[in-house]
Amino acid sequence: MSSNDSMRVEGRNARSEQNPRRRVVVTGAGMVTPLGGNCRETFDKAVNGVSGIDYVKSFETAGLPCRIGGEVDDRCLEDFPDSGIQGIEKYSSRGLKLMRAATVEAARQARLEELPDRRRIGVSLGYHAENPSVSEMMLLHRFYDGNGHWDMKSLKERGSYPCFSFFRRKPDVATSLLSVFFDCRGSNLTVVSACAAGAQAIGEAFRMIREGRTDAMIAGGCEAPLNFAGFVGFALIRALSEKYAAPSKASRPFDRKRNGFVMAEGAGALILEELGCARARNAPILGEILGYGASADAYRITDVHPKGEGAVLAIRRALEDASLAPEDIQYINAHGTSTVQNDISETVAIKRVFGERAGKIPVSSNKSMIGHAIAAAGAIESILTLMGIQNGIILPTINHELRDPKCDLDYVPNEARVQRHRIAMSNSFGFGGQNACLCIGEYDGS
Repeated sequence: MSSNDSMRVEGRNARSEQNPRRRVVVTGAGMVTPLGGNCRETFDKAVNGVSGIDYVKSFETAGLPCRIGGEVDDRCLEDFPDSGIQGIEKYSSRGLKLMRAATVEAARQARLEELPDRRRIGVSLGYHAENPSVSEMMLLHRFYDGNGHWDMKSLKERGSYPCFSFFRRKPDVATSLLSVFFDCRGSNLTVVSACAAGAQAIGEAFRMIREGRTDAMIAGGCEAPLNFAGFVGFALIRALSEKYAAPSKASRPFDRKRNGFVMAEGAGALILEELGCARARNAPILGEILGYGASADAYRITDVHPKGEGAVLAIRRALEDASLAPEDIQYINAHGTSTVQNDISETVAIKRVFGERAGKIPVSSNKSMIGHAIAAAGAIESILTLMGIQNGIILPTINHELRDPKCDLDYVPNEARVQRHRIAMSNSFGFGGQNACLCIGEYDGS
């Protein structure tokens, strides 16, 4: 350990003694992404700059200005363990199935089943529920006469539209079912805050454990938006990438030719646990959540604040919450959507917080390879940030070919960088001005 690292550890320990809040560590992680069905596969492909973006196969995209996305291979769900609960699959959306697969990986690593008091384990999930398919919408309208009357009798008798479809539209059903699957009887929280949802779910779970309201939480996010209803709104507001030589080249955060984000599906799950609880049962400790900040732009629903006001506030709050100074941050996992305004605004925000040092901090965007998994994005990116710390590797921003004079930071272009770092930050800034920032650190053994 270098002298600088020793000073940081000593400083953190001193701050912990002055502020004896419970420490929150990560004891398990799992993910399902367009790059792979688990953490290791996703991380290894990201290290090699592999793109998970391709032409969408799950629904017909002919005529749409964007026809690409980050889809999860269905084979990632083939070994799905049986829940043992009869009829439960009727309630399960694709997003929840992705989340359950990610949580199985995380729970196994953390040995979550060993925790005896299930009343002290909760669930905190970023999720926006399942969009109806075109066929479902067309089916329902068969029972409408066009004059304000619905034929409920025929709808019930034919049984062609299952009532369980209603439950798949409810975001809270996912957290309820996760609590059933993993026998978590503590607090149950659903966060619906666009692209910031996964990070906010982790942050709120972190706060609950730190404040002593629970001992452990399943925290993360999931999303499966790749159908017409989930896709068309973003296409209509011209938020999606429409110009690309190949699908793998479409997501290009901070590059001068970026022209929109690429929608993706996926799930990320973390098992967060109070440090003493994790130590008592000799659980694996992968890292530590150090701080969390959240804010709102209070600006416009579909536009980020041009000066990054909300982002600046979230970043500063996360640093303050972690008792860290800007010079302690050694890497930033950017929100980096590949939209023109977001990437400029985030760059401005980083400069405002970190000042002259901003250009010396590696900043990269996982969305260049995975696409934007909306509520799952912050969770997936937090895990990749943690794995980067563990492995001493900073993941690249691929497709960074043409420098934008308004985006002039070190974006780790195209190739991963071998660089030891102990404290990092993960940004998630969402539509509607929702902002969340997490400070993540190496567990120092103290």
